[in-house]
Amino acid sequence: MIEFALLLLVAGIGPVLLAEALLARYEVLAYAAGWRTPTTDLPARMPYARGAEADRPPAAYLVYLDGIGKRRFQDTRDGGQLVKAILGRAPELRVLGQVQPYSPLAHPLANRPVWIWLRRRIGLVLFLHNVMQIFVAADRRYRPLYNRAVGSQIATQLRLAGYHPGSGIPVVLLSYSGGAQVATGAVEELWAQLRAPIRLITLGGFFNGANDIGHAQHLYQLTAADDWIERAGTWLFPQRWRLLRWSGWGRAVRAGKVTAHLLDPATHVGPRSYISPQAKLPDGRSHLDRTADTIVALIRDQPAATAAPADAPTTQS
Repeated sequence: MIEFALLLLVAGIGPVLLAEALLARYEVLAYAAGWRTPTTDLPARMPYARGAEADRPPAAYLVYLDGIGKRRFQDTRDGGQLVKAILGRAPELRVLGQVQPYSPLAHPLANRPVWIWLRRRIGLVLFLHNVMQIFVAADRRYRPLYNRAVGSQIATQLRLAGYHPGSGIPVVLLSYSGGAQVATGAVEELWAQLRAPIRLITLGGFFNGANDIGHAQHLYQLTAADDWIERAGTWLFPQRWRLLRWSGWGRAVRAGKVTAHLLDPATHVGPRSYISPQAKLPDGRSHLDRTADTIVALIRDQPAATAAPADAPTTQS
């Protein structure tokens, strides 16, 4: 009986996965061919950035690239909690959360009539779409196009939020889960367009390690022993293996550009996630509080001249 149920599940989801695999490639190819223009406008009354006012330079611009639940310009529930906690601790930052990591055309799923219809009937498809986009972004055939598309999207949104190329103000790409694939891929295009000091902070980052992050000052890897999704990325993608020292990730580690911080006993999702306001630590802080505290401290600190590689003993935060 169980085998029959599994067969039905595979038979039902298989065609959906195939359709998603084909549709996910369409968007990046439409961008490359110039068939469609990326969206730059935001919903009415939605600012291009929150936090420090535009009348004086902020300490840094923080771009938040959410996980696979991102489907509109507004924050997801968990992402919104994290952004709010960061702004409460660091009002000197300007924070952008509207970037669409899983749309090279910057077109939110929530604005597409077909996806509104599907959400009411097959909500899982929304997550499958974004998961497939992560693998398109990691695919060597499409990765350069995807990186250029989303890197340009981020650069455009930063300019609209008041960023002046060459100003020297740091740009921090904070990414959660699959957003890390997009963040690492955006570095080259951001550098080319803005000449900005770029730092990366990955939170439970799921990424293939193929992207060159040489123009980033540093990557801070926030992880936990119980985060099996983050761990899966280190097993699944050969570029993250220690043997491949010449991958983008291997070069960054050998250059001392990667520092890992353990946020145990957090998990990737669920009641003990990195962003949980309910789960408590021995010092009385919630997991959300500690994560926000750690991120703000890393942003305020200057990049270390030397840093422990990701496979060296990690820092408990």
